Amino acid sequence: MSEAASDSMNSVRRYTLAIQVDNESGVLSQVSRLFSRKGYNIESLAVGPTDVASVSRITIEVLTTDQSATLLCNQLRKLLPVHSVKLLEPTKMLRRELVLYKVRAVTSDERNEVIQIASIFRGQIIDVSSETLTISLIGEEEKTDAAQMLLREFGIIELVRTGMIALERGHYTIDEETKEKGEFDYGKHVL
Repeated sequence: MSEAASDSMNSVRRYTLAIQVDNESGVLSQVSRLFSRKGYNIESLAVGPTDVASVSRITIEVLTTDQSATLLCNQLRKLLPVHSVKLLEPTKMLRRELVLYKVRAVTSDERNEVIQIASIFRGQIIDVSSETLTISLIGEEEKTDAAQMLLREFGIIELVRTGMIALERGHYTIDEETKEKGEFDYGKHVL
C-alpha cells in the first residue's frame, strides 16, 4: 500500500452514522457507552422515532479515521437492540440541524435588522416579546454558524441546537447494505 493511501485511511474526518434501534429505555445509553469505552467523543447526536413505533433512529457524528469508523459500525451491529447501522457517504446524504436563537431586539431598527437576517437565511421568527425575537433556522453548520455570527452583534440571549440529522439522497436507505433478508421483521420481536 502506498504511503498516500495509508495517510488517507488514517486521516481524521467527520463520519456520520445512521443507526436503527429498538425504541426502549437504556438503548441510547448502550450505544453512547460503546463510543466512550473506545475513547471517542460524539460530536453530534440526535435521536427520534421512525415511522415504526417500536424503532428509533440515532444519527451520530464522530471525528475518527476510516478504519475506526468501520470498526465502530461493526461493534454497534453486535448490540442486541441495534437493527441496522450505516456509515453515510458525505456525497450521498442530506445533513441538517435545527437551531433556535433568542436574540435581544429592543428597538424597531434592531427588530427589522434581525428579521432581515432571519429572512436571508430562510429562518422563521417563532416568538416575539418586547425585548427579544426567537428565530428558528434549519441547515448545515456553515449556514447556522454564519447566522449566529451576524446575530451576535445584537446579543444572543440563548441558543439551542438539535444536533445533526442525516438521510441519504435518492432511493438509498439505511436498510439496503447492512441488513440480511429476514433479519428483522418490524411486526414480530423474537426473545
